[in-house]
Amino acid sequence: MPTSHINTQPHAQRRAILAQKIGTNGIAIIPTAPEQQRNRDSDFPYRADSYFYYLTGFTEPKAWLVLTGDGRSTLFCQPKDMEREIWDGYRLGPTAAPVQLALDAAYSVAELDTQLPALIDGRDAVWYPFATHKGLETRIDGWLGGLRARVRYGTLCPQTQRDLCGVLDEMRLLKDAHEQATMQRAGRISASAHIRAMQVSANMLRAGQEVREYHLEAELLHEFRRHGSQFPAYGSIVAAGANACVLHYRADRGLVRNGELVLIDAACELDGYASDITRTFPANGRFTGPQRTLYELVLAAQDAAVAATRAGARFTDPHDAAVKVLAQGMLDVGLLDGNKVGSLDDVIEKRAYFQFYMHRTGHWIGMDVHDCGDYTEPGEIGQVSTRKDALTGDTIKDRPARILRSGMALTIEPGIYVRAAEGVPEHFHNIGIRIEDDAIVTDTGCELLTRDVPVRVAEIEALMRG
Repeated sequence: MPTSHINTQPHAQRRAILAQKIGTNGIAIIPTAPEQQRNRDSDFPYRADSYFYYLTGFTEPKAWLVLTGDGRSTLFCQPKDMEREIWDGYRLGPTAAPVQLALDAAYSVAELDTQLPALIDGRDAVWYPFATHKGLETRIDGWLGGLRARVRYGTLCPQTQRDLCGVLDEMRLLKDAHEQATMQRAGRISASAHIRAMQVSANMLRAGQEVREYHLEAELLHEFRRHGSQFPAYGSIVAAGANACVLHYRADRGLVRNGELVLIDAACELDGYASDITRTFPANGRFTGPQRTLYELVLAAQDAAVAATRAGARFTDPHDAAVKVLAQGMLDVGLLDGNKVGSLDDVIEKRAYFQFYMHRTGHWIGMDVHDCGDYTEPGEIGQVSTRKDALTGDTIKDRPARILRSGMALTIEPGIYVRAAEGVPEHFHNIGIRIEDDAIVTDTGCELLTRDVPVRVAEIEALMRG
């Protein structure tokens, strides 16, 4: 995101909140992500660290934010260098940074080791994100060691080191209006990409052309960039036919065949925020009977999960609602034999459904696709019960699930995956279906951000006829 286009207000507000949380005499140190080499003379596309971007909106590498408990914010960034900027692009530089980013001060990153000890001196606690940046602890130990060596000259070294992740995770768990608006835009872009892929699949097959998974992936990527997205939010899954039964399958050379389903789990990242959509559709635009049966089962499970997503509910409630619908459906259509697995309650208790549905129904989403934030309610961590897992026999510790609050964002993504196996009805073999949308929790329910792409059978078929 170009620095000149940054809305500095939300970042400044977050820094002010964080300053209060670390205490008047605390100091927080947050580096951005390092550049990553791809091969001998090429780097991976650069993406700023999520914590750092959340607090600054700054996307250049080799940068650090230092925040003190009195609310003063200092940036260390790359200095202006006209020769390097010819090769690598524009740098904001320390002179312009305070005004452009609403900061109090900025220095060259080359001054980090000389400036940090003075900023830390006299603080009672130093906060930084634990176990997130290789070598960060050693760097901070070096600054603290230098202060201790000068105690005879009156320096005061912090006695406490605190993990910043927990504090920032709790802040990021609730999306402000700026974040929600960005996620809505990302969802619309991703939805348009899914529509494009659906239509291209049907059109190419009708024209008698060979269609491969990478053809549809290309349409997704084109649509992401065409609307201003900087990156895909994750590696696109474009899985045709039996490939859809591989949960983390990647778009490859697989043929997209008439009569088979295509599962696409793909979405864009926009201005630091991810979207996450999965749609499953008939390659030629027409569901077969068995495909429709299982698709409508998964859709009913998603409808139940959506209805269970609201402020005051537990994070696990949507999953439990989806599992109940899926398990009953598996009994009804013959995927599970009630004579062998028992009643609906038995199927759920023994996790007999796990053969066909083996993942959770959602996760937090935000700056990271699997966004930060605890899944256990903080005030109830001490309430622990144990049980034996019905499938593995392992002892599981259960703690009360997170209570959903307005402004939290999560995915809702039930699925069903039927691999060819003995005892499994043949007409369902190699059918993999997942339906996924992004939701913002509200006081009365949830708002789905990604429904600009059809989800009902009739709507998908009508779209693909067009």
